[in-house]
Amino acid sequence: MSDLTLNGELRNEFGKGAARRIRRAKQIPAVIYGHGAAPLHLVLPERETVRAIRASNALLTITIDGEAHLALVKDIQRDPVLQIVEHIDLLTVKKGEKVIVDVPVHLVGEPAPATVVNQEEVVVSLSADATDLPAFIEVSIEGLAAGQHVLAGDLVLPAGVVLVNEPDLLIVHFAEPVVVAEAEEAAE
Repeated sequence: MSDLTLNGELRNEFGKGAARRIRRAKQIPAVIYGHGAAPLHLVLPERETVRAIRASNALLTITIDGEAHLALVKDIQRDPVLQIVEHIDLLTVKKGEKVIVDVPVHLVGEPAPATVVNQEEVVVSLSADATDLPAFIEVSIEGLAAGQHVLAGDLVLPAGVVLVNEPDLLIVHFAEPVVVAEAEEAAE
């Protein structure tokens, strides 16, 4: 279950001017939609919301007029210069529901000496229970040498999590440094 709870208020003003007034009041305009229900337009407290959405795929409990809504962040609009959160789209989810999310891939360990690591994919798409989403997927690259690679099908996933990407998607591959290869050719 979500440990991130935010108190929201329904809003009835829309448009650019209303959104600016909401942001000046240290709040963020947002909308919750999904499951065929009418979208709920609301405002969320700025500080608590920004803290809550720092984690990828954060599961939020939004309380509106005493009613709790379980939601995932679908999209965040930010100011391109100031990086201030301008609007948030939230997707309603239910306990036990499977959702597809993009999860970051973290490389751990050290490859073999004189090996260049090329990470081709920084996220993978996974299908998981909405209330039990992994924060990231770890890939051990310990001792891997030039010429080896890790595919999406090689990832070790938590129980109940299914890979959505193709299993032959290249996640990371290892190569020799270009300088070493040129030096060997010059020596021959």
